[in-house]
Amino acid sequence: MKKGEIALNGVLKENPVFVLALGTCPTLAVTTSLSNALGMGIAAAFVLICSNTVISILKKLIPDSIRIPFCIVIIAGFVTAVEMIMQAYVPALYEALGIYIPLIVVNCIILGKAEMFALKNSVFDSFTDGVFSGLGFIIALALMGAVREILGNGSILGYDIGTPAIKIFAEVPGGFLVYGIIAALTGMLNRCYGCRRCTKGE
Repeated sequence: MKKGEIALNGVLKENPVFVLALGTCPTLAVTTSLSNALGMGIAAAFVLICSNTVISILKKLIPDSIRIPFCIVIIAGFVTAVEMIMQAYVPALYEALGIYIPLIVVNCIILGKAEMFALKNSVFDSFTDGVFSGLGFIIALALMGAVREILGNGSILGYDIGTPAIKIFAEVPGGFLVYGIIAALTGMLNRCYGCRRCTKGE
C-alpha cells in the first residue's frame, strides 16, 4: 500500500471516529473540553503507534489460536505505561479522564488496527498507519472538544472568551449533535474528494 494512501486513509477517508465510527464512547465522554480531548487523543495515539509496530514485528511468531489475546496483552502493556506516566506527570488530566485511560486497552480503533492492519502488513506500513490513524483520532477529538467547550462553556482551554455558554453542548445530547454534524461534513468532504468531475472541468 502506498504511504500517501495510508496517510490519507488514517486522517480523512477512513477517519476512525467520523467515518468508521470506532471509539465513539470515549469520544463523546471526554470531549467536553479541548484539554481532555487532546490528552485522550495523544494517549490513544501513542498506544496505537507502539502496539501496531510491535505486533507487526512479532506477527510471524503469533499462533492464530491466541492472536487476539496476544494483541490485547501487548496493548495493555503500553496502556499501563501511559497510565503510570500520566498519573506521575499530569495528575489533573489523569483524574479528569478517569476510567477511560485503562479502557484504551479495549478501544475498537486499536484492536481493529492490530487485527486488520498490523498482522497483515510490513512493520513500516504498520507504523505509518498507526501514526496517521492516531493523528486522525487526535484531530477528531480536538475538533469535538474545541466546539463543545466554546459553545458549552464559552471558553477554550479553560480561558473565558466571552461567548455565551449553551450548556447543552457540554452535556451528552450536545455531544451527539456535534458528533453528527462533523461526521456529516466529513462524509461530504470524502465524497467531494472522490469525485472526478472537478478535475475534469465539468
